[in-house]
Formats: sequence, C-alpha cells, structure tokens
Amino acid sequence: MNSIYSFLKSAWKEILDESKKNSTFIPFLLLLITFPISMAVNNIATAIFVLSAFLSLNKSKLKIGFVFIVPMSLFIWMLLSYFWSYEPDDSLKAIFKEITLILIPLAFVIKKPFSSEQKNLIFKYYSFAMVGYVIYFLIRAGVRYILTKDVSVFFYHGPENDVDTGLVPRLLNAIHVSVYVVLSFFYFFCKESKTTIEKIILGLLFVFVLLLSSKNIIIVFIVLIFLRTFYSSKIANKLRLRNATIVLVLLGVILSFSKIKERFLIEFTSNTNSSLTNNSNTSSSVNNISIYQAWNQEKFTHNDYFPGTAFRVYQVRVFKELIMEYPIFWKGFGMNASQEKIQEKEKEHNLYPGYGSYNFHNQYVQNFADLGIVGLFFLILMLFLNIKKAFSNKDFIHITFAILMISLFLTESFLWRQRGVCFFIMFYCFFMNNNEQKKQLIKDFHF
Repeated sequence: MNSIYSFLKSAWKEILDESKKNSTFIPFLLLLITFPISMAVNNIATAIFVLSAFLSLNKSKLKIGFVFIVPMSLFIWMLLSYFWSYEPDDSLKAIFKEITLILIPLAFVIKKPFSSEQKNLIFKYYSFAMVGYVIYFLIRAGVRYILTKDVSVFFYHGPENDVDTGLVPRLLNAIHVSVYVVLSFFYFFCKESKTTIEKIILGLLFVFVLLLSSKNIIIVFIVLIFLRTFYSSKIANKLRLRNATIVLVLLGVILSFSKIKERFLIEFTSNTNSSLTNNSNTSSSVNNISIYQAWNQEKFTHNDYFPGTAFRVYQVRVFKELIMEYPIFWKGFGMNASQEKIQEKEKEHNLYPGYGSYNFHNQYVQNFADLGIVGLFFLILMLFLNIKKAFSNKDFIHITFAILMISLFLTESFLWRQRGVCFFIMFYCFFMNNNEQKKQLIKDFHF
C-alpha cells in the first residue's frame, strides 16, 4: 500500500509540475485515460482539451502543418458529402460524430507543443491507466464467474449492446479495447530495464489481449513482439531467444483455452468452397459459410452463419456490386449513406435479418463507399504520413500505433465510431506533433 501511495503522490506532483509548463497537459491526459469510459465522459474530456488549447492561443505560435491539414480536409469532405448524400439525414447525424477530425488537429495547431519529457509522461500515465482498467475487468470477470460458473465471462464481449456477458461490454468493443491495451503493453515492453512489478504488468496485459480474442489484433500483436525482440539493437541474442520462448509458451497456453481456439478454428475450417459445416442433418442446421461462398454464392438461407473473415469478404463483394450499380466512384453515397444500400443487399441475397445492419467492417471500403475515391485518398494519405514518420523517427511505440491502425482498418470501420475516430485522431496528432527536441519515446529500434 505504501508503494502505491508513493507512486500516486509522485505521479500527482509530476502532473501538476508539467501542467504549469503546458496548460493542455492535464486536459490531454484526461482525454486519453477516459477512452474506455462512457462517451458522455469522453465528450466532456474532449471539450475541456479543445477549450484549454483555445485559451492558450495567445501563448502559442500558430503554424498549420500538412499532417494536420489532411484530417481536417477529410472532415470538410465529409461535411460537403451532405449535399450529394443519398440519405442526408443519416449523413448529418454521422458528420457530427466525426467533428474531432477537425477540432483535435486544430487544437494541436494552436496549443503549445508537448516537450519530449511531457510526451513520455503522458504515455506513461496512459499506460498505467490501461493497467487499471485491465485489473478492473479481470476482477469483474472473476466475480461474475463465481456467481454464474460461466467461463465466457473471461472472453471477448457480449452478443448484444444490452447483454454485458463478456470480458468487456460490447459498447466498448473487445477489438477496440485490444488496441488500447496493446499500446500500453509496448510502453512497458520497450523499457530497457523493468522492475518486478512491470514484468507482472506485462504478463497481465499480454494475457488480457489474448482473452479479448480479437484474431486480427492477436496476430499483429505477436508479430510486433517478435519484431521488437529480434530487431532491437540493445537486446542480446540470448535474451532475444529467451523472450521469444516465453512468448511462444504463453501463447500456446492461452490458445489452448477452448473459447480462444474456437474463434481461430472456425476461420480455418471455413475457407474453401467445400467447407460447409452442418451442426446436424436437419433443415434447421446452422451452416458456416466459407470465404468462397461469401464471394460467389448468389442466394443464402436464414440458416447460414458468416464467420468473421467470410462476412468481411461478403461485405467487400457488396461494395463491388454497389460501385457497379451506382455512380459513386468519385464522391460516394455520402457520409454513412451506404448503410441503406447494405440493407437492400441483405434482402437481395436472402441473408438472415440483421446482417444488413452491420457496416462494411473495413475502413478502406467504408471511406470509398461513403466518400468516394477522394475520401479513400485522404485516409490512405494519413496512414502513409503516420507510418513514414514512425519509421523515420525509429519510434517503436509510434510504429506499433501505425501498424495497428493499418491492420485494424482492414477488419473494422473504426473511424465511423465516435470513440474510434477520437482515439485515432488523438494519437495521430500526438505522434505527429513535433516539439523542439524532436526526440522519440523509444529510439533504439533498428532494422
């Protein structure tokens, strides 16, 4: 208890000291650590940060960098899409959720830049905050297991927004929480010397990411660990081998859990045209649709179930059909206006009612469908600038963020969720914002 008290006392003193040097330090930190809380709290934190930036306007030198112009231009294009939208009411509602794409870059333009030391402290306390959330959700799952004896409380999220039966609430989304935690993990993983507590934290975060059972994030997570382990210039060969062995053993143990293994196996067993799986021989059996079928089959039945990869392939197919049927190449349907067309395709292909309520689950396709090739261009340009600077600075935590976003956008329409767009643009601006020292959080990553 004494060590926790000492840590909190020291942290509070550091935060207060840095806030005297930069008035946006506390508001920005507050915004980062409230991502997993309700959107109401997140909106208040966003407003406080933006307001603090504007209040410091006279103390800062105004200079708009190209990296900030790009997301602001994307928002302006979203706004303009209202005038050609196929569903103007839906577009207007969605545009307001994306307003951080212009407010956050604008705040970074006018506020005083964070120093290298302040950046390190911000990421440090963000990472410890994520550890706090992880401990809370694990304790919550433990209590629920004692009460229900249902092991599913330790995995993923519930089946519906109002059925909170998983490790994290569905409204938070297990895939999105995985991204938050992976960034925190690499803060501790990249430290040259680690205390016993930090090693325990690493193990805790590692297990938590696997329990969240996001297949895409787990694969990228493991690849990033091996990249860091084998390409860091300051890690000896024996230490690299030891770290790799530990990771493989832990991975093997965790993947032996049936709930996680099941999520991976269903993808591998439904990827050919002959892999249709029936639970029984009756007409009421559930069929796992393969990737081949998702792309080629004209009509489905209400007994057909689309595993994650197959469903995303089907959504790309829907986009291909829509772009051939409608003149949307340059401007798209309008912000969030493609959803009505997806629902029409659900009926056309006879899918089980409800599949049409899902968006494209692919940010690249989503941008193209809603905002045309222009919207896709702005998205790819942001990702290119982001990863280019990450590798240029040899900043592994920035590299982690850049690769996570590129891969996440393949399976999620992350920016079409208010929490998602806020998370992306906050860290995008945080990493892209230069300071006078131009130092990196972690600068010993070499290829």
